[in-house]
Amino acid sequence: MCPACLAQIHPILGKVCSVCGERVLSSYALSDPDGLTRCPVCRRVERPFGRAVAYGSYDGGLRELVHLLKYNGVRPAANVLGRMPAEATGTLESAFEQAHIVVIPVPLFKTRRRQRGFNQAELIARAALKFHPAGERLQLRADTLLRTRDTHSQIGLTSHQRRENMRGAFAVTRAAEVTGREVLLVDDVYTTGTTVSECARVLLRAGAARVWVATVARTLKLASKYAEIAPDEGVLDEAAGEREIPMAKAVGS
Repeated sequence: MCPACLAQIHPILGKVCSVCGERVLSSYALSDPDGLTRCPVCRRVERPFGRAVAYGSYDGGLRELVHLLKYNGVRPAANVLGRMPAEATGTLESAFEQAHIVVIPVPLFKTRRRQRGFNQAELIARAALKFHPAGERLQLRADTLLRTRDTHSQIGLTSHQRRENMRGAFAVTRAAEVTGREVLLVDDVYTTGTTVSECARVLLRAGAARVWVATVARTLKLASKYAEIAPDEGVLDEAAGEREIPMAKAVGS
């Protein structure tokens, strides 16, 4: 990937949901009694993870870089991508309650991993540990979570179909490694959160104390030009915000 394209990759700007990282309108800022900013979905649904953070928007140069690794097998791209969740997790440092955090990449099914030759989430997680300023606190456990069956692409599925597609797709192989521990789940792209939510539920059932999520990128429903509209200036409501989808959809996430 050319240096000019890399220079166009930037972190997510504007106000985001304190739980899932989705962009929100300014009118939602600090509107909760606990002082957290929540998107419309996180106001209605309790997430199984504590927080999900992502470095950038899944479009443009960042989408191209993810695809270089994921579909073209350009493994050095993982070193560049690893810096991004390492930086994004900096915002979670104050939330971690334990001295050591278990890092678990979202697994691929065995046949898909064999075809690809690697799990991109694991390569990104390994690279992130090298760049994370508190890397000594993070302990990678790449084989603790197993994908027990292959799943269909999530593209075009309803939210209910996405949940059903992922139900029972993961299992914890070494419960002792997560029992009573905080877990940082790492993946390449956060789309709707269905995959990481199912992983988080399985980890919590296995005894994890809490699950956090860090990804390189995430799809954003709300364009940045709307995210900063002040409450007394805008006419964009929740429904309009949901319709504004300029970002590229993630593939198979």
